Order: sequence, then structure tokens, then C-alpha cells
Amino acid sequence: MRGFGMLKINSTGWIEAERPAIGPFDALLEPLALAPCTSDIHTVYEGAIGERHNLILGHEAVGRVVEVGREVRDFKPGDRVIVPAITPEWRAVRIQGCGVPACHSEGALSGWKFSNTKHGSFAEFFHVNDADMNLALLPEGMTLEQAVMLPDMVTTGIHGAELADISVGATVAVIGIGPVGLMAVVGAVLRGAARILAVGSRKKCADLAIRYGASEIINYKNGDIVDQVLEATNGIGVDNVIVAGGPPEVLAQAVNMVKAGGTIGNINYFGEGDTLPIPRTGWAYGMAHKSIHGGLTPGGRERMERMAALVMNRRFDPGLLVSHVFRGIDKISEALEMMHHKSEEVIKPVVIV
Repeated sequence: MRGFGMLKINSTGWIEAERPAIGPFDALLEPLALAPCTSDIHTVYEGAIGERHNLILGHEAVGRVVEVGREVRDFKPGDRVIVPAITPEWRAVRIQGCGVPACHSEGALSGWKFSNTKHGSFAEFFHVNDADMNLALLPEGMTLEQAVMLPDMVTTGIHGAELADISVGATVAVIGIGPVGLMAVVGAVLRGAARILAVGSRKKCADLAIRYGASEIINYKNGDIVDQVLEATNGIGVDNVIVAGGPPEVLAQAVNMVKAGGTIGNINYFGEGDTLPIPRTGWAYGMAHKSIHGGLTPGGRERMERMAALVMNRRFDPGLLVSHVFRGIDKISEALEMMHHKSEEVIKPVVIV
């Protein structure tokens, strides 16, 4: 089969690969809709997870089932399905009462398989492990553009709000309002935040952040974002921060803008550097009771079904994230480069296969 992948750090291209074989619990899919991710850019152009050779990219997909293993009960060839970006091994012992989130079932980040430890979805066919637990049926009436936002953008952004432990009536800052940050704004709204300060500079993203429920925009081009947030909150700071983008320094900014006793939820993929900064005074010399939670989004079927239920019950429309639509799998390379060289008008490109 043919797929578009990472040839090595700083290099992408089309490659030939063996059509995946499936085990008794697995499924083979063909893509219906695909979306490139900023994570792919970190992986290829920053070498964030190390060198990879001839590895097919892609972890945001809606597909059609081509073949299932003999033990798969709930899916059959022809089914149209949402494929989560994170596909844990649900039979792993470590997730059975040991307090280990399923996305880390075989070690840190082990649920992130596509374009990390195995070929991803930018191919004519792709493999899904543990199909009954890692696929969700595409609801009738949901568009492909909406659906392909669920596997990563929607669930990751909402997980930022979960990690930040937002309470009803809280004041929240969301740092970074690309597609994940925009879904973090949605997550903060769903958790009951009263005031949401969205940090970003691109007008298209800022306008959509307001549409999704942000109260105001903090533009880093107008000065230090910590100073702006503190000024906006009369020097108090915010109850919660969701870090959804930016270089390592944004973690320090989050610590400095959250109030004592507040919580930071990080869903940012830090692709560069050996360490992440925590400011000594901002953390009150280690005694500020400021919590930092960083997490990979939960994976699996139920998570996707819950995300789909939010959309089908009109809580929000993730299709608004889609700024560009391409037709045909050959357009994957163009869509990926659009994410690489992101212009003012780009939020999220999608390829309809």
C-alpha cells in the first residue's frame, strides 16, 4: 500500500509499505477523512520524539472498516467509524485498578501508537488494535468534517479543562487558541467557567474563540500576557489555566498568572528543550499550592462516543474549526505543509478521501 510519512527528521514523502495484518481483536480500515496535526509538525520538523524512518504519519481519522478479526463483536466490514488518536491496549494489566490511565497502559504515552510506534492513518489502509474498545460508530447526520475533529482536537481540548479542574463560576485563561485551544475554550464553557481569557493573536482564531464562549482576547503582541491577565483580574490572577500551545516559557507564564491554590492543565506537546521552567517566586518558593497537571487525552471507544454525543446534542460545532477542505488522499502532503507554514487564515485543514 501507499502512505505519506516521515522519511527522517525534516523530511516527508510518499512511501510503500506492507498492508497491515490484523490479529483476532483488531480491524483494518480505509480512510474516509483525515486531518494533519501540529503534533505531526513537532514530530517531523522538531524531532520531538526522536528519529523515525519511513513511518506513515496521521492520527486523526474517520474510516470505513475493511476487515475485522475473528474476536471482534461490535463492528463489521462497511461500518463507518471514528478512530481515536489514542488507542490503548485495554487488556493490559497495568490499567486494572493500578491507577494508571489507559492511555499509558504499557508505559508513558504507550496509547499513542499512530505515527509514533506504528504506521498512522495517512495511507490506503491502516490498522486499529482492540477494535471493540477503540472504535466508535459514526453517528447518522454527523459530517465527516465534524467527525474528524473528535479523535484529537475535541477530546484533547476538553481534556485540558478536565486537567485544570475548572469549577462553576471560575475565571480561566486558555493559552494558545489554535484548534486544540479553541476546544479548550469549549471545555471551559462546558465545565461552567464564568469568564474565559483566551490568549492568542490571529484574528480568525480570536473571532472563533469568542464565538465558542471566550469572554475576551489577550493578545501577546500587546505586551506580556502575565501582566495583561493580572491587570484584567485586578492583580489576583485566574483560578485555572489551560496551556494549549506555545514554547516551554508558557508553562512559567501559566504559573505566574494562576492564583495561589489554582490549577494548571497542560495539553501542550512541548517539542523542544530538555527542561520545562517553573518560576521560583511565581510558585511562592514552592509553597503556593499551585497544581500542574499534564496529560495525554484519554483514548478509546467510550471517550469518542461521549465526544460525539456532545456534538449530536448541539452543545457545540467542531466543524467550525475546519478552515480548508481538500479532496483526495494525494492532497495530504499539501494539507500537512499548510499546518507547517500556518498562515493567518489556517485553523485546521481536512482531507476528504
